[in-house]
Amino acid sequence: MTDIVQRVVALVPAHNEEESIAATIEGLLAQRRVPDEIVVIADNCTDRTLEVASRYPVTAVASVGNTHKKPGAMNWAWRTHCQGADIVVTLDADTYLPPNAVSDWVREFEENPKLGGSSSKFTMLGEDMLTRLQRAEFASWTHTSLRRGWTSVLAGTGCAIRNVALSSVAELPDREGPWLYVSAVEDFELTHQIRAMGWFCHVSPTVRAYTDSMKTVSALWGQRMKWQVGTLQDLLRLGVNSRTALDWRQQALGLGAALIRLLWPTLCLIAILSGQFQIVWWWALPTALFVLNDVKQTRLIPHRDKGDVWVAASFVPRELFAYMRAAWFLAAWHRVLLERITGRSKDLWEQQYVAEAKRKWRLVGLKGRR
Repeated sequence: MTDIVQRVVALVPAHNEEESIAATIEGLLAQRRVPDEIVVIADNCTDRTLEVASRYPVTAVASVGNTHKKPGAMNWAWRTHCQGADIVVTLDADTYLPPNAVSDWVREFEENPKLGGSSSKFTMLGEDMLTRLQRAEFASWTHTSLRRGWTSVLAGTGCAIRNVALSSVAELPDREGPWLYVSAVEDFELTHQIRAMGWFCHVSPTVRAYTDSMKTVSALWGQRMKWQVGTLQDLLRLGVNSRTALDWRQQALGLGAALIRLLWPTLCLIAILSGQFQIVWWWALPTALFVLNDVKQTRLIPHRDKGDVWVAASFVPRELFAYMRAAWFLAAWHRVLLERITGRSKDLWEQQYVAEAKRKWRLVGLKGRR
């Protein structure tokens, strides 16, 4: 038995996104199955986001007195515009959906009544080195999630959620809607609650979403610190159970990898200082195997070109990126543990906004892509 999806509402929270909001809206209006309502929430904007959105046949509104950042904007829009919806599409205001996205999501929900949420295969835009590294990273994440068959996070970048599941989460205590205010990674916490209620969540095999990457190391650092610290905070709040086991395992593996990357140069330095350091030819074998594997993995990168293969084959860029991941991983653990001791915390949402303000969104030949 299948459920017939009758009404789809798209929610697009936007904070100072005047450069990207037009392309995001145009992507939604160009869908083969256009959402029945598109709601753009200009949240505490100081630019022309609301003005630009108002030029299109969408519901464009400005948040009033919202002090809860993106979760507050989403909860308000959900309460006022989604009560009769079957499917709620959530889309960041710097993200473009190809024309097949909404119709494919609708088909997935109709074919699987137990499906609670479907995330997109989000893909970074750009041809600079840092973007290529981020694109390869998320291509690997997408491939792993598809192979596993389920996901522990419905990426707020672009996803579709069954509204009855959102309604059930909204009935939990200490909430004004599905999105929790105390969570800095609201999409991860929401997915956990949806799964706790027996719904299935996965990454769509056919829906891709195009979004911009972080173009500077400082912007990327700000974004990832927000993600990592927020995830750790939520995991400590949710505890260890069958739904968080994978995420705790990933934290353990990440912490182990970070410590190994610290230990290796430390041991080399000790050997050099003690006069016992020697270079032997077979040390190159593991590196060669890593490079071959990285080159092989480039086949997973959507719209890959020679530049993506070159980055993988040259070894150094990916190795430096791995050290960067280790650094923000250890820094996040340090911050969270310090917060637990002192009881003082920083505004992670403000950190994200500062990071995102450092990038320029560009629509690069996306129309017609899947």
